[in-house]
Amino acid sequence: MTRIVTVTLNPAIDLACSAEAVLPTQKTRTFDEHIDPGGGGINVARVLHAMGADTTALVVAGGVTGALIEDLLTEAGVPHETIQCRGRTRISFTVFDRAAKQEFRFVPQGPVAEAHDWTAVLERLETIDCDWIVGSGSLEQGMPPDIYATVARLARRRGIRFAADTSGAPLRAALDAGVDLVKPSLGELEAYAGRALPDRAAQSAEAMNLVQSGHAAMVALTLGGDGAILASAAGVWHLPAVPVPFRSAVGAGDSFVAGTLWALSRALPDPEVLRWGVAAGTAAVARAGTARVRRDDVEAWYAKTGVPTN
Repeated sequence: MTRIVTVTLNPAIDLACSAEAVLPTQKTRTFDEHIDPGGGGINVARVLHAMGADTTALVVAGGVTGALIEDLLTEAGVPHETIQCRGRTRISFTVFDRAAKQEFRFVPQGPVAEAHDWTAVLERLETIDCDWIVGSGSLEQGMPPDIYATVARLARRRGIRFAADTSGAPLRAALDAGVDLVKPSLGELEAYAGRALPDRAAQSAEAMNLVQSGHAAMVALTLGGDGAILASAAGVWHLPAVPVPFRSAVGAGDSFVAGTLWALSRALPDPEVLRWGVAAGTAAVARAGTARVRRDDVEAWYAKTGVPTN
């Protein structure tokens, strides 16, 4: 079985709840509270684990909040290794306003990194046994912006495939180094391209440009309510979104990455890879909390997806 290691350099405790309405200066009573271990790589590993994949989450965490992340991962049965940092792992907070039908997300920057926080990760990646490494999420303050590029080169040297899901300078550096899979949102791809991509033709062309230029062997572009695009040397595929009752967008992109990798690990063809990615992302949106995905949910949403077109 393919083994997938995820890297989370700036994890979070994710608190989520609902409220009848969020109003200024007034005490907001909440209900339907959830607490989850969060951060890109952790979310990917949680969904992969739920899908039955062989995965390990490599996490940089510290303080009592870091210890809580470890406890939550252990409780969920997700294999993980922790690089201890001196700073306290951040706490993110999400409120779903039922009256406005909107989600409000509050995301701190996280702790300030010391050199040990990323050098220890690189040292572990030199020896860990896996077929894929996934670098997903933001960086601790002060980490080198090219850290994912360094991981990409390390993975290539070791014969391991590398997937990147990040934004800004870390995304640009990773693409310059070359990756096997990149999962940008439309906003992230537009920021990278330096221009708007207003329609599917422009979006597909930019995704294929990353493939043809050697920046990424495969591009999985998420478009929110417009579905997703998958581009590779085999061509470009589009799949519309599945109508879904919205509960939370937190971790939906990470769930999409997990579904995509789960399909790639089984050597499925591109259209099927896209279907499983969309199904996993949809399963996350349908549940409150962060990436609370179950395999039977993913399978049910997969059955509701259409046939990708190119």
